[in-house]
Amino acid sequence: MKRVITVTVINQSGVLNRVTGLLMKRQFNIESITVGLTEQPNSSKMTFVVNVEDESKIEQLVKQLSKQIDVLKVNDITDKSIVLRELALVKVISPPNVRLEMNSIVEPFRPQIIDTAKNVVTYQVVGNPEKIDAFIELIRPYGIKELTRTGATASVRETQKIANTQLSILK
Repeated sequence: MKRVITVTVINQSGVLNRVTGLLMKRQFNIESITVGLTEQPNSSKMTFVVNVEDESKIEQLVKQLSKQIDVLKVNDITDKSIVLRELALVKVISPPNVRLEMNSIVEPFRPQIIDTAKNVVTYQVVGNPEKIDAFIELIRPYGIKELTRTGATASVRETQKIANTQLSILK
């Protein structure tokens, strides 16, 4: 099962290496990782997407990450209401005679054209990873010249769903 883990760290040299080293030692495969500055001047947030089969392993990982000296906060946000986004730049072979067709096919994904040349168009697509995957598969028959993805980044929504276990006759 894919898990989304956020780790807030002190922004200094070597922290990323220590955190990913711990994941490697515990044999977690990182499917996606993003790192960037936060609203605090000396801290960064790492967002990891890891595939974990055993719930106890993820608990152990969170505890071990929390013990790291440069780690300020660790959260497994998988089961929370979150906003998760990824960005992809997709350079597609696009002769002028197929551009109109291509643009109408990809329009539901709301990509931005960020560069164009005689026979190539570069799209920027933002969304959840499944949306990016679907866009890539749709555009693949035209010929992908280059593909770059950022990896997922996530934030917990301010308003969380509350599980309502009571029965109500008003529903």
